[in-house]
Amino acid sequence: MANTAQAKKRVRQAEQARQRNMALRTRVRTEYKKVLKAVATGNAEQAKTAYQSAQPVIDSMVNKGILAKNTAARRKSTLVARIKSMSAAA
Repeated sequence: MANTAQAKKRVRQAEQARQRNMALRTRVRTEYKKVLKAVATGNAEQAKTAYQSAQPVIDSMVNKGILAKNTAARRKSTLVARIKSMSAAA
């Protein structure tokens, strides 16, 4: 248990950061799932639109330190590949 004022403040700050990071991580997952859902329905236009809204969210999470740069690149690449494969199959 934190005894000093400094330690108590760090506990408060860590909890605030944890809450903020959880919310941002959830936002990324939601945007990612929107694209996957659009791909699953087979609607290419909806999938492209969902990807265009997800891409800046994923990129901003890299700047905030929520996602690693390569993780963001991998996720975007996966989404683009799924959209392209859906367009090619149609």
